Amino acid sequence: MSTIEPRGPVDSSRIPRYAGPATFARLPRLDEVGTADVAVVGVPFDSGVSYRPGARFGGNAIREASRLLRPYNPAQDASPFALAQVADAGDIAANPFNINEAVETIEAAADDLLGTGARLMTLGGDHTIALPLLRAVARKHGPVALLHFDAHLDTWDTYFGAEYTHGTPFCRAVEEGILDTSALSHVGTRGPLYGKQDLDDDEKMGFGIVTSADVMRRGVDEVAQQLRERIGDRPLYVSIDIDVLDPAHAPGTGTPEAGGLTSRELLEILRGLADCHLVSADVVEVAPAYDHAEITSVAASHTAYELTTIMSRQIAAAKQRQQHSAAAR
Repeated sequence: MSTIEPRGPVDSSRIPRYAGPATFARLPRLDEVGTADVAVVGVPFDSGVSYRPGARFGGNAIREASRLLRPYNPAQDASPFALAQVADAGDIAANPFNINEAVETIEAAADDLLGTGARLMTLGGDHTIALPLLRAVARKHGPVALLHFDAHLDTWDTYFGAEYTHGTPFCRAVEEGILDTSALSHVGTRGPLYGKQDLDDDEKMGFGIVTSADVMRRGVDEVAQQLRERIGDRPLYVSIDIDVLDPAHAPGTGTPEAGGLTSRELLEILRGLADCHLVSADVVEVAPAYDHAEITSVAASHTAYELTTIMSRQIAAAKQRQQHSAAAR
């Protein structure tokens, strides 16, 4: 972790937000700062989708929408870009014609970034990319708790005989032993399934489910409390498919389902996880061709901002503990 004063976003009082390169939140590029505590990385890959394509353009759409993010987060009472060095690491270029090769490329690139000491805030891309990211994170931390926000389960076995798609990453992850099966949760699931067996298979893998209707009836505070209890102090990976939001809040996505969360509900649940040990996260399935007035990419940029804030706060707290420990010796 860097001990140099973090370099933050471009000063919007000097350069208008709509001017200049569209890095995430107008932060410096990774090559401009050398190392980062949190690396924001794009994965422009959508060859694993089963319906609408276009999530390959999601990362840059999120970056464009993030121009309006500001450096102080009042909801968490933190200035994330002052607490830790956050930098835009650019994109992982994956082969769009060979899913297996793409998965290997993403995993290797994630390994490299994690090897620098950074945590990852990944902008997808379709949900296929969660598997190689989880492999890399588990290689560093061991099997991780997973909190999966999505309209869908994404624990199906195959599509058209293909093992690697955006509907199968968590089935593969359970099979590979990279998830802590005592701490797996879906949040926001809804809509029709192929059959009740889908739910039975999912339960056998260890997942608990909080549906979008559960969130509506029970409220975000109770849901966040339940998730905190399930996660405990385990290393946590959060994977967010933007279709967890209702199409009114996220029309720009590949497989929309009616009856989803509001963007406010999603952000409040994430804020309720601020004390969980968040080691990396992703936001995926933003398909800007189906978006209107950047509704979806704005929601995704704020979602990534909350996750980045959580990681930055924890990194700053860890540095402070190290300094106190060194001073006491």
